[in-house]
Amino acid sequence: MGRQNGVTIKDVLKMNCMEKCKLIAGFKGVDNTVSRVNIMADPDILNWVHEGELLLTTAYSFRKDSIEIQKKLIKECSRKGLAGIGIKIHPYLKRLSSEVIDLANTLNFPIIDLYYDIPFSDIMTPIFKEIFNKEALLLQRLDRIHEELMNAMLSGASIESIANVIHKNLNNPVLIKLEFPNKQIMKFGDLDKYIKELLINNMRSFYNSSSFNYHEKKFTETTELISGKYIKRVILPIVVKNTIYGHIFSWAIDTPFSGFDLSILETASTTIALEILKKLSVSEVENRYKSEYLEDLISLDKKRKKKALERASFFNLGLDNIYVVSIINLINSHMGKDKLSTDEVQQTISGIIRAIKDLMNKLDIKGFVSSKTDSIRILLFDSDGERLTMKIGQIRQNIKKVLDNKITNLEYRAGFGRPYKGLENVYKSYTDAIKAIHAGEILGESKITSFNELGIYKLLCNDNLKDEMEIFYNETLKILVEYDKNKSTELVKTLESYFKYNGNLKQMSKALFTHYNTVLYRIQRIKEITGMDLDNAEDRLNLQIALKIKPILDV
Repeated sequence: MGRQNGVTIKDVLKMNCMEKCKLIAGFKGVDNTVSRVNIMADPDILNWVHEGELLLTTAYSFRKDSIEIQKKLIKECSRKGLAGIGIKIHPYLKRLSSEVIDLANTLNFPIIDLYYDIPFSDIMTPIFKEIFNKEALLLQRLDRIHEELMNAMLSGASIESIANVIHKNLNNPVLIKLEFPNKQIMKFGDLDKYIKELLINNMRSFYNSSSFNYHEKKFTETTELISGKYIKRVILPIVVKNTIYGHIFSWAIDTPFSGFDLSILETASTTIALEILKKLSVSEVENRYKSEYLEDLISLDKKRKKKALERASFFNLGLDNIYVVSIINLINSHMGKDKLSTDEVQQTISGIIRAIKDLMNKLDIKGFVSSKTDSIRILLFDSDGERLTMKIGQIRQNIKKVLDNKITNLEYRAGFGRPYKGLENVYKSYTDAIKAIHAGEILGESKITSFNELGIYKLLCNDNLKDEMEIFYNETLKILVEYDKNKSTELVKTLESYFKYNGNLKQMSKALFTHYNTVLYRIQRIKEITGMDLDNAEDRLNLQIALKIKPILDV
């Protein structure tokens, strides 16, 4: 579907000026739109023609041109998107070559045999007049549709009402897929249920295609094979703040598309974008209030905290509920052209927040989500501790999918704090979540870490213990680490293997790719260098704790 509005080749052939003219090739191109008319005086005009033009010429030059040159002309006209070509064949030729006719039929490029006695001006003037009249009529219709869409939006009508306007004026099935608000609106009329399912699957294939670029902000037209028929599909993105929030799909099931249809879709896309912008503005204000409230709630300032507790009912938070805080930190670690701008990071955060809200609604989890700079904070609560623990497990299982799906060119780390009873204790869960992220970075096992699953790291990640841990490490493991460094040995690795395989020397030997006697020798050397005996329970515990302290101290 070209941008041009005008009249079709079929309409042109019905005009009085074309009464003695006839279509001789390219019959399947009769729905091509003629947006203007041009005359070819010499072949160089093809350098200045435009898509949608109907080219008028004579077969005078055809008498000396070879068949290949004639075919080249038809190919070039088709390639440039001309609506068709009208040729005065008589009296210069008896007929066009069958090769030229066959080529035009293959390309679905209309060739009209113009009556030799009619002046070109008598053809151009009526067609231009018809195009002008139709353009004026279409502009009136488009103005009416624009007014209808704007009135719907200003009166608070839903996006579904806007979809009804599109469907009514397009006379074709319409599907609107939105990321925010997360919904899918279908206006398929009285189509067969089977065809409806095929159209929905066709929309899904667009998003699942390997060639799909979600950041492509332009109109797309393709030909799709649906139920054994090739059907035109048009897709228009809905763009707000330079970000795509959805797409409008339509298929030429009932009537062919025209440039007017594209104008309708563009107007509808802009109208929906304005509606989304309004919702985004409300959401941003809401996020700011929630973020400020959470800052007060976790503050060590007693006045701020008291103020937050007094405003708890405003956010439907009970003072005696059980609360859990989760934090997601985004790291913009890429460099150069892959590094995201501040706006792109904020757009990513907004998308993640919307997806998490949808997930919470789906799982029936109470709470709210807010953001601050490159961090997302989630406050979850319930009056029942067991139920909350179950809900936390469910959201943890799904939140990784959300993050992996929404995040590109960014890294992330997430942590879940412990549940605490009472709104005044939310700061404790917040602190736990920060510690969980820190421990997750050290352990490197998962991008999402729960404080409850840290085991002894709950103690070791306490900042107040850092000095004591460093002293403990120096008195136990440091000498062995330095020995390995100076002698290029693997005694620390052997010690780690010892605890991993519960002292089973055979399994250690296999894992270390080392002879059994070598492992025995290394164990003896560990005892001699550290002065600790792995057969002694207290020495064994001290060495195991020292190994866990090592990555925390980053030594």
